[in-house]
Amino acid sequence: MHMYELYTETIATIERLHRRCLQVIKVELERRNIRDINNVQALILFNIGNEELTVGELTLRGCYHGSNVSYNLKKLVDQDYVHHMRSPHDRRSFRVKLTSRGQNIRQILEDLFHEQTNQLASYDINEDKLEKSRQTLQGLDRFWSAASESFIT
Repeated sequence: MHMYELYTETIATIERLHRRCLQVIKVELERRNIRDINNVQALILFNIGNEELTVGELTLRGCYHGSNVSYNLKKLVDQDYVHHMRSPHDRRSFRVKLTSRGQNIRQILEDLFHEQTNQLASYDINEDKLEKSRQTLQGLDRFWSAASESFIT
């Protein structure tokens, strides 16, 4: 394959991987009979972690394909998975933090990802390959960030 084909296939693979990850999360939620949140909302909870974040910080942290982060956060607040507080510095901004219910969902995903980590070797994926993939993807992130900024200025 030439560089162009490798590049476009990589873009398609990144999109497909994200959809598959969301499908795995959906299956885990269904297996545990958790039906009041969806897979994207569960991933949002995972990405909040033990921190207190603004919506903007949270958006930068993850990819919530085809979803509105503010809408999903409102649903998570309504379902008592997330607390939200107005920022003392900017009254238009909110900070979010997990409730104990949110922490429970986050722990489910943490356990799932740990379990999957142990299964990677059977797919010939080791720490070195994963690190090289991570570095390549971070390089693409920097490249796309710079490319998008060059169009704005």
